[in-house]
Amino acid sequence: MPRRFVIAPLVAVLFAVLFAAACSAPQSSPASDSASAGATPTPTASAPADVAAGDRVFEIRTYTTLPGRLDALQARFRDHTMQIFEKHGMTNVGYWVPQDSARKDNTLIYIISHASRAQADKNWEAFGNDPEWQKVAAESEKDGKIIDKIESVYATATDYSPIK
Repeated sequence: MPRRFVIAPLVAVLFAVLFAAACSAPQSSPASDSASAGATPTPTASAPADVAAGDRVFEIRTYTTLPGRLDALQARFRDHTMQIFEKHGMTNVGYWVPQDSARKDNTLIYIISHASRAQADKNWEAFGNDPEWQKVAAESEKDGKIIDKIESVYATATDYSPIK
């Protein structure tokens, strides 16, 4: 069995567990010790007000970078991509890098949400056609291509999910 077919289900299970744990963990209050020490409280991932119950879809994306390009990808997300996602109706839920040594240097995994599956297609089309995104993508790749592979999975929250 090819290794990617073994890793993909394990990654999905890992994120389900981490995501559930993160959503059920108590949030820091502004007066807590960690907040006063400079730590930023973890935001909650609530659905936008205009999303009808049951329509929201989550997109779990895994980016594999070319060797030595993860820092460039993270800078692009940190400085530009997340804001452009929001501009086009995508909600940033969370961003992670694996801890295992095999993938920690070339993998970014993130979850965004869309109002619906049909809206996801519209969001991505608008994002891809956005002149700001096109400029950011070109500038971030001035030293060479960043992405080797992108995997995307759309998911619907279960009735028992702490986040919907």
